Amino acid sequence: MKITSIIAFFLVIVGAIVWLLVGLFNFNLVAFIFGSNAAVVSRIIYSLVGIAGLWMIFYWAMYRPFKRLG
Repeated sequence: MKITSIIAFFLVIVGAIVWLLVGLFNFNLVAFIFGSNAAVVSRIIYSLVGIAGLWMIFYWAMYRPFKRLG
């Protein structure tokens, strides 16, 4: 389960950076890397980032990693 959380965390960070670039500069990094013709690849990447976000919500709800800080 630890490796799943690490991969999900990485994907969520990558997704956040992609959305930051879209929001600030109107630059889509995924379309730039894979080309505008690779719609299927882009959808797969966006789906993986979304699933990773859901996994991080599940991880937070089950394990409360920040509870021990207080």
